Amino acid sequence: MRSSAYVTLLAFVFVSCSVLSVAALSKSNHKFLGRIVSRAEETVQNIESLFHKEKPKNATAAPKQWAVLVAGSNGYYNYRHQADVCHAYQVLRRHGIPEENIITLMYDDIANSTENPTKGIIINAPNGEDVYKGVKKDYVGKDVTPETFLKVISGDVRGLKGVGTGRVLQSGPADNIFINFVDHGAPGLLAFPSSELHARTLQDTLLDMYQRKQFAKLVLYIEACESGSMFEDLLSDNLNIFVTTAANAHEHSFACYFDSDRDTYLGDVYSVMWMEDSEKEDLTKETLFRQFSIVRKETNTSHVQEYGDLTIGKMKVGEFQGKGKAPMASNGRKRVSPLLDAVPSGDVPLEILRHKLRKMNSSPESAEIQRKIRGIEKKRQHLKDTLRKIVLKATEDETKTEFIITGRLKLTNFSCYEELVNAFSQRCFHLSKNEYAYRHLFVLVNMCQSSIPKEVVIRAMDEVCVPHKFTGII
Repeated sequence: MRSSAYVTLLAFVFVSCSVLSVAALSKSNHKFLGRIVSRAEETVQNIESLFHKEKPKNATAAPKQWAVLVAGSNGYYNYRHQADVCHAYQVLRRHGIPEENIITLMYDDIANSTENPTKGIIINAPNGEDVYKGVKKDYVGKDVTPETFLKVISGDVRGLKGVGTGRVLQSGPADNIFINFVDHGAPGLLAFPSSELHARTLQDTLLDMYQRKQFAKLVLYIEACESGSMFEDLLSDNLNIFVTTAANAHEHSFACYFDSDRDTYLGDVYSVMWMEDSEKEDLTKETLFRQFSIVRKETNTSHVQEYGDLTIGKMKVGEFQGKGKAPMASNGRKRVSPLLDAVPSGDVPLEILRHKLRKMNSSPESAEIQRKIRGIEKKRQHLKDTLRKIVLKATEDETKTEFIITGRLKLTNFSCYEELVNAFSQRCFHLSKNEYAYRHLFVLVNMCQSSIPKEVVIRAMDEVCVPHKFTGII
């Protein structure tokens, strides 16, 4: 307002001076003088209008579809996780989600691994197409962390300045979001390459996104062991969020499609099921609930779950995975059921070695593989023995110890559990470097739920453990 008034004043001064000059030159020419005054007033009005005119309001933007895809593991034996996410990327692109609306987090150490016989190529099914080609990777390597993921989905541009591509969700209240996470899990947490994302932290972020109106509807597909524990009795049904998980709160998810050329598993049952369904169905007609029902029925290795606002299940899959009608070409490939060789996710490292052993002809090579198998089994037993010692020292009771290391109590005391998980990872076995440990974190749940003081448990850890002496317990 001040600048407008100032410019207007200058205009008046300028015009007044001009008029006086003209009047002095020709006092008798009133008509000419009248035209000058009229033109001056018009000029002033035009100048004022430049400052007082309201900017035209933009038309309401059309709703957009956004996606965040996360593979939270590394290591060639975890090949399937990045294969799942790359495949998901292709499914979304084929159905019309623009690449600028897809944000991908993956360690990216598989495609060009020395163990990969087809460099630069990743497949997600036997004789499958290359799903790695064309994938735009936003965050790789050490940038694949819980913190990065949370900043991406919460739209924290400043927090990711200088990290990866820096891209985050830029969604608004009319937009839909699809999130697909694939990795290892444990009670109340999802694993990342070097740390963990706890359930309450994720819930807080989702609530904050809802309150800041970052989406109309949000759908999450989670592939991880015990993934139901991330949402069971935690996720409200009034946040416009719908979740399906590969497993309930207490069981494994399952790997599938062992490839004898690549010596690894190519996919995970739940992930393969939903993507194969998306590739053959008309997503403008199929509802989320129908896809969930199909995947739940066909995934008989674990109990696929749903959480949150179940009314969203009436919406079409295309509202989240893209509305384009572009089914994936089979290239003559005959479909193989992922259930034929499915194994619990936690058994994958040993199963890979057993597959290798069965095709070995050389005695020295067989002996080396058998040595590796015994080494893994020995390390696993050491971890279990350590946990038993911790429990026994904390309880001083054999009967209670036996229950705690075998029972399965429901996790509700998250505060205690989160502190014990962090303490166990710091004092005993770094979780991300000893993935087998995730399979036994239920012991920490049981101690918290049995009202054993966390201070007593941590003191027992200090007395029993040798910090980070062991790595590679897989």
